[in-house]
Amino acid sequence: MTNDDVLKALSSVQEPDLGKDLVTLNMVRDIEIDGNYVSFTVVLTTPACPLKDKIKKDCVDAIKSTLNNNAVVNVKFTSSTTTIRTDKNTALPGVKNVIAVVSGKGGVGKSTVSANLALALAQGGAKVGLMDADIYGPSVPIMFGVRGERPMMTEVNGKGMIIPLDRYDMKLLSIGLLVDEKAAVVWRGPMVSSAVRQFITDVQWGELDYLVIDMPPGTGDIHLTLMQTAPVTGVVVVTTPQDVALADAKKGIAMFGQAQLNVPIIGLVENMSYFTPAELPDSKYYIFGKEGGKRLAEEYDLPFLGQIPLVQSIREGGDIGVPIMMSDDEITKQAFAEFAGAVARSVSMRNAHMKSEEIAEVVEE
Repeated sequence: MTNDDVLKALSSVQEPDLGKDLVTLNMVRDIEIDGNYVSFTVVLTTPACPLKDKIKKDCVDAIKSTLNNNAVVNVKFTSSTTTIRTDKNTALPGVKNVIAVVSGKGGVGKSTVSANLALALAQGGAKVGLMDADIYGPSVPIMFGVRGERPMMTEVNGKGMIIPLDRYDMKLLSIGLLVDEKAAVVWRGPMVSSAVRQFITDVQWGELDYLVIDMPPGTGDIHLTLMQTAPVTGVVVVTTPQDVALADAKKGIAMFGQAQLNVPIIGLVENMSYFTPAELPDSKYYIFGKEGGKRLAEEYDLPFLGQIPLVQSIREGGDIGVPIMMSDDEITKQAFAEFAGAVARSVSMRNAHMKSEEIAEVVEE
């Protein structure tokens, strides 16, 4: 076997999402051959790739069936998260992908979804930050157990910059870390917009694969400001199965569609999909209706990113500052991990098929 033989064999292995083979995509590196032993590295488009096992199996099968049935194949993985940003010297210069998590109404668990999405991506090996842009109702300090903590300041090129907190191997920042939590944030629109801009331009986020932004519910000034200031890769829409939530989710979809904002929708996730009692882990009770989010995604031809169950440990974890992804609830952790994998997969696909000049921007009247 030679290096060329190995590359020829692997040219039959397709990257499932991008629709091209690994060799054409230049994803095969560091080939080593010693008799029947073959080793190489596959460079994934994201550390959180959910199809890693399939790619590995296809590579092994290709080598054995094409070159040597007795070959001992060692497939190693590394990653280089894709991005289509061409404006890296402006806002958030070190951030490859910005994911805004939105909902049409409050009470659908958007902050819980944002927090655990960020954690799941980080546990997959990505460099992740979480920005709490819900100015009027910040949840991150409570959910991550950092109430009362204050971020440090530093000076970069003569400009004061905020340093995000580090928690669970990711960076996080919230307005709740900058103001007294007992004080109401009574700000008019311009002040809110200024705060959101500061979180983007005056925070030292550093090098990140993904910055997850927990947006406020609804549609308004903060959303417009964010889209005008940050290079948003796309949005994740959160809903629950019930009709009233679905109706408001449609408004969010309409806002981020081509009619008003030129922002790609990464997909839709259904939270509180079903209730599973701790003592009956295999039972599902559809309290708020069944698969309403899935039907909505099909109606708008959007990727359906998954279903998150309603379990007591999610609420308890958020209240005590230990998100569900850091707990021992394997069933719910798996749901969030699959959801995060679907998000990373959808982002990679959009980056592969979207031109850089199609990056989200506000369409002015």
